[in-house]
Amino acid sequence: MKLRKLAALTLAAAVAAGTLIGCSSEKATETTGAEQKAQAGETGSGKTGGTAEAKGQIYYLNFKPEVADIWVELAEKYTAETGVPMKVQTAAAGTYEQTLKSEAAKKEPPTLFQINGPIGYKSWAKYCKDLKDTAIYGHLIDKDMAVKDGDGVYGIPYVVEGYGIIYNDAVMKKYFALDGAKAKSMDEIKNFDSLKAVVEDMQARKSDLGIEGVFASTSFAPGEDWRWQTHLANLPIYYEYKDDNVSDKDAIDFKYAGNFKNIFDLYIHNSCTDPKMAGAKTVEDSMAEFALGKAAMVQNGNWGWGQVSGVDGNTVKEEDVKFLPIYTGMSGEEKQGLCIGTENFFSINSQAKEEDQKASIDFMEWLFTSDTGKDYVTNKLDFIAPFDTFSADEKPADPLAKEIDRYMNDGDLYSVTWNFTSFPSQTFKDNFGASLLQYAQGGKDWTAVVDDMKADWANEKAMTK
Repeated sequence: MKLRKLAALTLAAAVAAGTLIGCSSEKATETTGAEQKAQAGETGSGKTGGTAEAKGQIYYLNFKPEVADIWVELAEKYTAETGVPMKVQTAAAGTYEQTLKSEAAKKEPPTLFQINGPIGYKSWAKYCKDLKDTAIYGHLIDKDMAVKDGDGVYGIPYVVEGYGIIYNDAVMKKYFALDGAKAKSMDEIKNFDSLKAVVEDMQARKSDLGIEGVFASTSFAPGEDWRWQTHLANLPIYYEYKDDNVSDKDAIDFKYAGNFKNIFDLYIHNSCTDPKMAGAKTVEDSMAEFALGKAAMVQNGNWGWGQVSGVDGNTVKEEDVKFLPIYTGMSGEEKQGLCIGTENFFSINSQAKEEDQKASIDFMEWLFTSDTGKDYVTNKLDFIAPFDTFSADEKPADPLAKEIDRYMNDGDLYSVTWNFTSFPSQTFKDNFGASLLQYAQGGKDWTAVVDDMKADWANEKAMTK
């Protein structure tokens, strides 16, 4: 599997993130340095330490709200080093496609934007510049990861990420020490049955553990349901694709809907929040509950570490933050690892001014080759970068990135690849999320959820033909 190759090469050099994601407001921020220099007419070479006239400018439309402030800071750094004006705007959670459509129609559109894989490329092919001759593509360790069309390269992955069930090891050890505990260590939790037994017993004894629920809130506020309608849904789709030896389907059987229901029910019925209140909860709420010790577990990715560590009053120690695979009751899942992949691909707007296209390519190359850029990638964005420009000691130090490294390098486990990049559309995901919320609140039968999901998949796929 290509991810094994990437683990051996990339993670020796640089040890995600982020989607996917998770803020309730849209930020539009221009870098202060860029604005001041542009207004003052100051120039630079576009290269560190240069003095020649800067050509072009950069407008990056960011996909990840949880790192919005870091991108603004990074843009200011870039302008300070190069003199090239750079603007950053961040779309609100769940609104990237519509924001991109709106911004692309403006006189000064984004010059650097993101597609989520082959499906995203189909929507934005007209705007994606061929990057096969760029230096940054040459530095990509596994070039099969790029989004390609014929001989062209139209999307370059910039981070490898992973997600699973994050748990607080201190709470788990406290539980294992209780009389009659259903397990004595995390080593005994290797499948859904063992996970379910432990979780339900912990929920029954939550007062003894000092928690309000085993799982943090199953967030379903508008734009906040991506952990379920995308990330969790990836597992049954992964196994269905695997059975059929395909990477996409026009019609889905949802043959493992029961497995999805297994873990989803476990989440909503063993939470610190009543399922009827899920519609008011955000990912930020969920991560704060975990950080404050109100919950022992939360489904999220390595990008969530910043949301945990940044919470005022955080009670979770760094060394206690660990990952567990998302078990759903699949046969042989004792060998299942984390869900590892990417839906983060940089694309250059081929419709932008030529000098702005070049400036944006230069920025991409600076980000992953310069000392300043790599420092931000590794230590602030906490990216697991898939490029050969990172040395062995240039690894993110956060605990979840280390866990990704541990799982990817465990030869006894297989990674669950990210197949949600093949999901038909955002509309499909939004509809599925709405169905799941209705089910969680007791307003929709599970059979109807499954039927509607299958119908929406087929309908949305047909519309892309």
